[in-house]
Amino acid sequence: MSRALTVLAALAAVSGLAACSPTNASGPVLHPHTDRLGPVGPVPPGMERFYGQELHWGPCAPYASSDDERASFQDRGLECARLTVPVDYATPQGPTATLGLLRKPATDRSERIGSLVMNPGGPGASGMDAAAGMTDQVNTSGIGRSFDLVGFDPRGIGAARPQVRCLTDPERDGARTQNDTDSSPSGIERIQRDEQEYAAKCAQRTPNALLQHMGTRDVVKDVDVLRSALGEPKLNFLGYSYGTRIGMEYSRRFPNNVRSMVLDGAIDPTQTTNEESVAQAAGFQKAFEDFAVWCSHQESCALGRDPNPRRAVAEFQRLTRPLMHEPAPVEDGRKLSYKDATTAATQALYSQSLWRPLNTGLAQLSHGRGSKLMSLADSYYERSAGGHYANVTDAYNAVRCIDDPRVTDPNAQRASNARYREAAPFLDDGQPPSSALDTCAYWPVPSTARQEPATDTGAPPPLVISTTGDPATPYQSGVHLANAMGGGLLTFLSTQHTAFLQGNSCVDETTRRYLTTGALPAPGARCAE
Repeated sequence: MSRALTVLAALAAVSGLAACSPTNASGPVLHPHTDRLGPVGPVPPGMERFYGQELHWGPCAPYASSDDERASFQDRGLECARLTVPVDYATPQGPTATLGLLRKPATDRSERIGSLVMNPGGPGASGMDAAAGMTDQVNTSGIGRSFDLVGFDPRGIGAARPQVRCLTDPERDGARTQNDTDSSPSGIERIQRDEQEYAAKCAQRTPNALLQHMGTRDVVKDVDVLRSALGEPKLNFLGYSYGTRIGMEYSRRFPNNVRSMVLDGAIDPTQTTNEESVAQAAGFQKAFEDFAVWCSHQESCALGRDPNPRRAVAEFQRLTRPLMHEPAPVEDGRKLSYKDATTAATQALYSQSLWRPLNTGLAQLSHGRGSKLMSLADSYYERSAGGHYANVTDAYNAVRCIDDPRVTDPNAQRASNARYREAAPFLDDGQPPSSALDTCAYWPVPSTARQEPATDTGAPPPLVISTTGDPATPYQSGVHLANAMGGGLLTFLSTQHTAFLQGNSCVDETTRRYLTTGALPAPGARCAE
């Protein structure tokens, strides 16, 4: 029932984009006002009231649901609103949902080009939270002069209403302590029972109609409603990680409604779900090996001075495997499980800024303490210091169980698990590969997964940014996406997940030029750390 380690992590969770100061640092104080700027562009039949709806902009503080959001949403240079969309686009007269919107208006209205709508990935991450944390980077890069930055919480996620909810906070804490490494017949039976119970709770606690329509196909329709309500004839879109799937699908469905599209940390359109998982496992292994080399040059390294990958893997396993049977104590009274320790490591491999905390956490673990690693795992699951979880894990499962083909054959599941651990040996728990089916095999609504060829959609060519050492969305995935969509490719030489607005002036300037002028970089364009 836990979020898989192959999750396409959200930008804000891994890049160190901290909540901005609660002072008014990003522009003039904004006052509540109402806009009615749509409908703009083509309107599907029966959708006029959605495409032409009013947006009531006001303070963002009431939308906050975490300590970080409560701090960043106090910025008086930000404004928030709600967008109403049909839950089921086939019946627009039926139930509706609202999405949360956060906007940082362009600082130079005379140079304003339009809105830049962004999604930070996940699936399940808050675009409002991510956008609020990006205001300094947006201003520094110059993007903020020409574009309103608009982050949105997709249907069922964050400030959206209704929400996807499956587990209570205490239930989520309990799920993290469970040992999912037991591949004996009784262990598999217990794991699958837990997965069935989790799916049943999702069905009990989330409206069925919302669960049926959480997939990317519905999200891109929401994005087109948002484009019109913002008064934009054409969409400017920034998608990170899973957000690149939203961009790709939007280009396929609404090619004539696109002005520009930046896709950073791409999902590979040529791969099956299993191929994507294995490639991602290999990416994490490569990032782990890069971490081990870095660690070996530090004054103190929990993995030792030998950067040899096999030695580093063996030492990591020596430190973490005992947690399967004896969790480590944490200062707040919880226990660090094997699942939490490997989740913490995975979280840290998304960004070099987290390598030092990972080394510290592994050093603590060598002395029998788990607090630092637990903090990293809490960040992954978006658990606050008070014990409240964002619904990112539940939303992640709701989206992937709709979008992706389901594995219902235990033998296929066992083979998939074996390939994953071969590609990422540092995550090998030493037990035989399990045949336990995951949550999606028991999901209460059917999958809408379909295979469509990855081709040029006829939309303006996107800018695809791909990082050579990206663990979650490996470099070659971006190459394939750029080729499939007829776009330009910008290569970033680094080990991290995604690159734009994360402090590299070369990446930021190349992307700014594309967004403002439409000019793609020359073939073979590269930026280095």
